[in-house]
Amino acid sequence: MLKIRLARIGKKKQPYYRIIVSEKARDTYGKSLEILGSYNPRSKKMEVKSDRVKHWLSLGAQSSATMHNLLVNNNIVSGKKVNITHLKASKKAEIAKKEQKPIIIEKTEQEPVKTEPSVTETVAEPIK
Repeated sequence: MLKIRLARIGKKKQPYYRIIVSEKARDTYGKSLEILGSYNPRSKKMEVKSDRVKHWLSLGAQSSATMHNLLVNNNIVSGKKVNITHLKASKKAEIAKKEQKPIIIEKTEQEPVKTEPSVTETVAEPIK
Protein backbone atom coordinates (compact mmCIF):
# COMPACT_ATOMS: atom_id res chain seq x y z
CA MET A 1 0.00 0.00 0.00
CA LEU A 2 1.32 3.44 -0.93
CA LYS A 3 1.57 6.14 1.70
CA ILE A 4 2.11 9.90 1.49
CA ARG A 5 4.14 10.80 4.56
CA LEU A 6 6.91 12.87 6.04
CA ALA A 7 10.58 11.85 5.93
CA ARG A 8 12.91 13.72 8.28
CA ILE A 9 16.02 15.21 6.69
CA GLY A 10 16.85 17.96 9.20
CA LYS A 11 19.80 18.19 11.52
CA LYS A 12 19.74 17.41 15.21
CA LYS A 13 17.19 19.67 16.98
CA GLN A 14 16.42 21.36 13.64
CA PRO A 15 13.65 19.28 12.07
CA TYR A 16 12.96 19.58 8.36
CA TYR A 17 10.83 17.13 6.41
CA ARG A 18 10.37 15.94 2.86
CA ILE A 19 6.90 14.97 1.72
CA ILE A 20 7.31 11.63 -0.04
CA VAL A 21 5.32 8.79 -1.57
CA SER A 22 6.61 5.35 -0.68
CA GLU A 23 5.50 1.86 0.18
CA LYS A 24 4.05 1.70 3.68
CA ALA A 25 6.51 -0.96 4.88
CA ARG A 26 9.56 0.80 3.43
CA ASP A 27 11.85 2.90 5.61
CA THR A 28 11.54 6.65 5.03
CA TYR A 29 15.33 6.92 4.83
CA GLY A 30 15.32 4.54 1.87
CA LYS A 31 14.18 5.12 -1.68
CA SER A 32 10.84 6.77 -2.28
CA LEU A 33 8.71 6.75 -5.41
CA GLU A 34 8.50 10.54 -5.61
CA ILE A 35 9.33 13.63 -3.56
CA LEU A 36 6.24 15.84 -3.45
CA GLY A 37 7.58 18.78 -1.46
CA SER A 38 8.97 19.85 1.90
CA TYR A 39 7.77 21.07 5.29
CA ASN A 40 9.55 23.19 7.89
CA PRO A 41 7.76 22.82 11.25
CA ARG A 42 9.74 25.67 12.84
CA SER A 43 8.44 28.29 10.40
CA LYS A 44 5.31 26.28 9.46
CA LYS A 45 6.26 26.74 5.80
CA MET A 46 5.09 24.02 3.45
CA GLU A 47 6.00 23.70 -0.22
CA VAL A 48 4.06 21.00 -2.01
CA LYS A 49 3.16 19.98 -5.55
CA SER A 50 -0.61 19.88 -5.05
CA ASP A 51 -1.35 18.39 -8.49
CA ARG A 52 1.00 15.45 -7.79
CA VAL A 53 -0.52 14.89 -4.34
CA LYS A 54 -4.00 14.74 -5.88
CA HIS A 55 -2.66 12.39 -8.57
CA TRP A 56 -1.26 9.92 -6.01
CA LEU A 57 -4.42 10.10 -3.89
CA SER A 58 -6.49 9.32 -7.00
CA LEU A 59 -4.33 6.25 -7.60
CA GLY A 60 -5.20 4.94 -4.12
CA ALA A 61 -2.32 6.20 -2.01
CA GLN A 62 -3.25 7.08 1.56
CA SER A 63 -1.77 9.87 3.60
CA SER A 64 -0.51 9.51 7.15
CA ALA A 65 -2.57 11.23 9.85
CA THR A 66 -0.11 14.11 10.24
CA MET A 67 0.22 14.57 6.49
CA HIS A 68 -3.57 14.53 6.08
CA ASN A 69 -3.92 17.32 8.66
CA LEU A 70 -1.25 19.40 6.89
CA LEU A 71 -3.00 18.92 3.55
CA VAL A 72 -6.32 20.00 5.07
CA ASN A 73 -4.66 23.11 6.61
CA ASN A 74 -3.29 24.12 3.19
CA ASN A 75 -6.62 23.46 1.40
CA ILE A 76 -5.16 20.77 -0.84
CA VAL A 77 -7.54 18.11 0.47
CA SER A 78 -11.03 18.77 1.76
CA GLY A 79 -12.37 17.05 4.84
CA LYS A 80 -12.04 16.99 8.58
CA LYS A 81 -8.79 16.73 10.46
CA VAL A 82 -7.83 13.38 11.96
CA ASN A 83 -7.35 13.08 15.71
CA ILE A 84 -3.77 11.92 16.31
CA THR A 85 -2.67 10.14 19.45
CA HIS A 86 0.91 9.17 20.09
CA LEU A 87 0.28 6.44 22.64
CA LYS A 88 2.13 3.17 22.59
CA ALA A 89 0.15 -0.02 22.08
CA SER A 90 0.58 -1.03 25.73
CA LYS A 91 -0.88 2.30 26.92
CA LYS A 92 -3.83 1.90 24.54
CA ALA A 93 -4.49 -1.57 25.97
CA GLU A 94 -4.40 -0.23 29.54
CA ILE A 95 -6.86 2.55 28.71
CA ALA A 96 -9.20 0.12 26.95
CA LYS A 97 -9.02 -2.24 29.91
CA LYS A 98 -9.93 0.54 32.36
CA GLU A 99 -12.88 1.65 30.24
CA GLN A 100 -14.41 -1.82 30.15
CA LYS A 101 -17.07 -2.45 32.77
CA PRO A 102 -16.95 -5.76 34.62
CA ILE A 103 -19.55 -8.29 33.58
CA ILE A 104 -21.71 -9.45 36.49
CA ILE A 105 -23.25 -12.88 36.16
CA GLU A 106 -26.09 -13.69 38.49
CA LYS A 107 -26.11 -17.23 39.79
CA THR A 108 -29.33 -19.15 39.49
CA GLU A 109 -29.87 -22.41 41.29
CA GLN A 110 -30.68 -25.28 38.99
CA GLU A 111 -31.35 -28.85 39.80
CA PRO A 112 -28.65 -31.21 38.60
CA VAL A 113 -29.67 -33.16 35.54
CA LYS A 114 -30.01 -36.89 36.20
CA THR A 115 -28.68 -39.08 33.46
CA GLU A 116 -28.70 -42.81 33.07
CA PRO A 117 -25.30 -44.47 32.81
CA SER A 118 -24.41 -45.40 29.27
CA VAL A 119 -23.28 -48.80 28.15
CA THR A 120 -19.62 -47.82 28.15
CA GLU A 121 -19.83 -46.53 31.72
CA THR A 122 -21.28 -49.70 33.24
CA VAL A 123 -18.83 -52.05 34.86
CA ALA A 124 -18.94 -55.56 33.47
CA GLU A 125 -18.32 -58.47 35.78
CA PRO A 126 -15.39 -60.65 34.82
CA ILE A 127 -16.24 -64.03 33.30
CA LYS A 128 -15.35 -67.03 35.50
